[in-house]
Amino acid sequence: MLRFQEHIDQADAVLIGAGAGLSTAAGLDYSGEAFRNAFSDLIRKYGFTDLYTSSFYPFESEEERWAYWSRHVMFARIEPPALPLYTALLEAVSHKDHFVITTNVDGQFGKAGFAADRVFEVQGDYAYIQPQGGTDQKRFYAEELFRRMQEEQREGRIPSALVPYYRHGTIALGDQRGERMDINVRKDDGFVQDASWYVQAERYEAFVSSHKDARLLLLELGVGFNTPTIIRFPFERMAWQLPQATLVRVNRDYPMASIPELKRFHSYTEME
Repeated sequence: MLRFQEHIDQADAVLIGAGAGLSTAAGLDYSGEAFRNAFSDLIRKYGFTDLYTSSFYPFESEEERWAYWSRHVMFARIEPPALPLYTALLEAVSHKDHFVITTNVDGQFGKAGFAADRVFEVQGDYAYIQPQGGTDQKRFYAEELFRRMQEEQREGRIPSALVPYYRHGTIALGDQRGERMDINVRKDDGFVQDASWYVQAERYEAFVSSHKDARLLLLELGVGFNTPTIIRFPFERMAWQLPQATLVRVNRDYPMASIPELKRFHSYTEME
C-alpha cells in the first residue's frame, strides 16, 4: 500500500471501487490448488474447473444443488478470515472519509473492519439466501444452515429435510409446498434488492454528491469488464466530470482508461 499512500494522503475523501481482482490478489483461490483440494470429489463427478463456472451447473436435484452451494459459500465466504490485503486497505484509508462500492460477494470488507454503513455490496452476499424468483424482496442470513448442510451431506447430497424453501415470509426447511430458494447473488432478474440494499445505494450517492467539489480519490481495485457499468465506467466519468477527482486504477489485465483524455488518472498493474 506504500505506493498509494501518497494519493490517499493528498485526498479529502476516498471512494474505493473493488472487483474480483482485489480478492484474487488478497489470496482467495477460485481455481487453484485450494479449490482442487476442497472440491476434488465434485470435480470428478461434474467436471468442474473453477468455482465461478461451477456455480452455473444444472444440478438434477435440490439436494445436490445445496450440497454444492453450501461448500461453495463455506469455502469462499464463511471460512476465510479477514485477509491481510483488506485489513491493510482499511488502515490506509481509516484517517480519511471513505466509502466502498464493490461487486464482490465474499464479505471481506466487513471482516476487515470496514463499517457496514460504508460498504455497498451491489451484487449481494454469499452468506444470504432469498426466494429464487425474487417474488418477495427478502433475504436471510444463512451461515448456520450452510454449516449444517456441509456437515450432514453425504455423497454430494444434503438431507431433504435441510433443503430451504420460502413460505409465509420465512425459511421452511424441507417444505416443498414453498418456493425454491437461491443464493443472494445477482445472476438474473430475480436478484433480491431488499431495503438495506437501497439504503446503501443512497449512501453511496450521498457520499459522491457531498464530495463532488473536493479532492476525491477514486481508488479502483481489480475491476475488469465483467460488469464495468457498476464501477469501472462510472469511476471514469467521475474522474472526467468532477473538478478535483483523481482516478487511481489497479488492474493486472486492464489498466488502461476508456477515456484517453483523463488528466488525473494513474494506472498500476499490481498493489505494493
